Amino acid sequence: MSSLIELFVSSLITFFVVIDPPGCAPIYAGLSAGASGAQKRSMAIRAVAISTAILLVFALFGEHLLKGLGISLGSFRIAGGIMLFLIALEMVFEKRTQRREDRAQKVADDPDVDDVSVFPMAMPMIAGPGSIASVMLLMARNHGIDRMLTVLAAMGTILLLTLVALLAAGPLMRVLGAKIEAVITRLLGVLLAALAVQFVIDGLNVVLK
Repeated sequence: MSSLIELFVSSLITFFVVIDPPGCAPIYAGLSAGASGAQKRSMAIRAVAISTAILLVFALFGEHLLKGLGISLGSFRIAGGIMLFLIALEMVFEKRTQRREDRAQKVADDPDVDDVSVFPMAMPMIAGPGSIASVMLLMARNHGIDRMLTVLAAMGTILLLTLVALLAAGPLMRVLGAKIEAVITRLLGVLLAALAVQFVIDGLNVVLK
């Protein structure tokens, strides 16, 4: 039993560092600015649900799937980094704000306008190269139903914490005000760009070894 507790704690810490729920929350608040409260809640729930499904698939079949497709985790990391960098540019230069204003009249008719739940929140922010690699590695190292379920339980706990963080992000940003939110969004865009570049560098290091 003690070994399972140790495994749960170590897996919990690993997923917390890689997924980073506190870090995802303000980025989500910036990406979903302009959406209604109901839309933000819906996108948050959908993002966590989709990322959970993705991580479960990779936990159970990921290594065989990537090998079968001839895709390395390094290549996956590079692709995710490029996509995140494009999103970061839009956050810094407020291109998303202008596009939201142009589509404002469509929001009521189409609740999926500017939906960030699938991309970039579910993937690659939550179920990104780091979390996918982590769950695949932890599952590969721990054989037996009890140990595998322990890893999945730790992952589920962090994903639940991520959902709570995303749901609380909007009200917190509203309290800060529009001007402060704009400044924070730009700052987070810069940080997101740096994170994206790091994804690409890590991927290149793996591919070029």
